[in-house]
Order: sequence, then structure tokens, then C-alpha cells
Amino acid sequence: MPRHFLTLLDLSPSELLQVTHRASELKKLHYAGSNPKPFDGKQLAMIFEKSSTRTRVSFESGVSQMGGDALFLSPRDTQLGRGEPISDSAKVISSMVDMVMIRTFAHGTVEEFAKHSRVPVINALTDMYHPCQLLADLQTFQEHRGSIEGKRVVWVGDGNNMCHSYINAARQANFELHIAAPEGYDANADLMDANKDRVRVFRDPKEAVKGADLVVTDVWASMGQEEEQAKRENDFAGFEVNADLMSYANSDALYMHCLPAHRGEEISAELMDNPETVIWDEAENRLHAQKALMEFLLNA
Repeated sequence: MPRHFLTLLDLSPSELLQVTHRASELKKLHYAGSNPKPFDGKQLAMIFEKSSTRTRVSFESGVSQMGGDALFLSPRDTQLGRGEPISDSAKVISSMVDMVMIRTFAHGTVEEFAKHSRVPVINALTDMYHPCQLLADLQTFQEHRGSIEGKRVVWVGDGNNMCHSYINAARQANFELHIAAPEGYDANADLMDANKDRVRVFRDPKEAVKGADLVVTDVWASMGQEEEQAKRENDFAGFEVNADLMSYANSDALYMHCLPAHRGEEISAELMDNPETVIWDEAENRLHAQKALMEFLLNA
């Protein structure tokens, strides 16, 4: 049976550490001009039902750098869940490629696809989880501050797919997670309850970030929530990650954003444009973390 990566829980804590360390190794090899080519003759099918910049570029470039080929399938190119059952699509597509990456809406779509796939399936984002971004975030913290185990991480913003993945990351990488969100924007209740030993909810961002080693945010209105933008801007007033908020965190605390960012909303332009920011490293690390992940899954 193939190994899949639908959430961070699909890797053990030691495997997660193995992948993020390998990502840093692959990054060094890339800059040395000596990318390994373990994907020679391998094909990755990239199924997009949601548009993307970083996900497509990082996966497509990553496969190419490792010697393989990527096939881009837009919503116009597939009948996933429309013209034919997801199970049928999975059986056919997985018979022709070596890996499948899916970026879609319902998490059940990737679960159903993986159930019927003969090759590894990677969740490149659903409305519930975004585990590939967490690999990059964990790699970035590791490269700049060392182990994240035992640290205090603060999520500021909506209880969305990124927040859910940070809850799983707290469990797998053994850190404390504070979630600062306004009333009505909490993360999934079952997920919160299952991790109540290491996750706390705050309504005051300043209280949440006290003693923080890492502060993370995301847009207030995710893809498909654009009509809620005005209401969310009002509800999230005071939740901007800026220099004032960071002053309550530890002096060497990092801040991250999965991008794209709205300067002046969830994060200040000052922090985004600060030459010391690790956000651009975080973005680039999607490339290397996903190379390491695909290598792991192909060898599993």
C-alpha cells in the first residue's frame, strides 16, 4: 500500500523530523548546483480545483529539479467528482503516474482519492488542512532557531486550514500552541478538544503572544470567503501582526505568513518588508520541503 500525506498525522514525529532535515539538505545541494535526480522517469500529476501560485511553482519546479516531470491538470482538465466518481478518477490517474498532488475544497475529496489510488497522494491544500505549508514552516524555524520542540507558537487569526495544521503540528512536533482569534472564528471543535493538553485559545492577541518563540498569521478571508471581507476586517480589528504585537513576544521570536499577504490587514507592511524577516525563506522552503516529502513517499 502506498503512503499518503493528507495531514501531518500521516507521518510519525520522527518521520516528520526526517523530512524537514532532508529538506534543508536538499536546499544546500540545490545551491551547490548538485540536485540529486531520484525522480528520473517519474511523473507527478498535479490536480488543481483551487488556483495557486506557490503550490504550482514549488511542486512543478521541485519535481523537475529532482529529475522528474509534472503534469498540470486545471479544473477544466478533469472531471473530479463531477463527470465521474472520484474513485474512478483515482484508479485511472494513479495507473498512469507515480504520485498525485491535489489542491481542492473538501478534505473528503483527497481522502476518497487516496483510498482508491495505487500511488502516493499529497494534500496540497483543502478547506480543512494545509500540511505542505507546515513542512516549510517547521523547516524554516529549524534553520533559524533550531528545534521547535517545547517552544511556544502563536497563531493569530482565523481558525482555518492553516490553524488546523498548526494544531496537528503542535502534537507531532511537541510544542505549545496559543490561538488568538475573535469570537466566532475558532478552529474545529473536535480537533481542539483532541489537543487540549497543548492548545489554548485567547481573545486578546497581546496576551496570546507573551513568551512566544514564533508568531504566525494568514489572510482573514480565505479563498471563497471574499464576500465576507468587510465583516472580517471589522471582526479582526486589533489582530494585525505588527511591531507592537511582536514586542510582547520573546525578543528573538520569528513571525511567519504563508502568503499571499494583505499588508496593513493581518500583517503590517513594516514587518513584511523588514530585511530580517524569514517569510521569504518560508516561501522558498515550500520547494525544498516538498522535494523531501515526495522523495520520502516514493521510498516508503
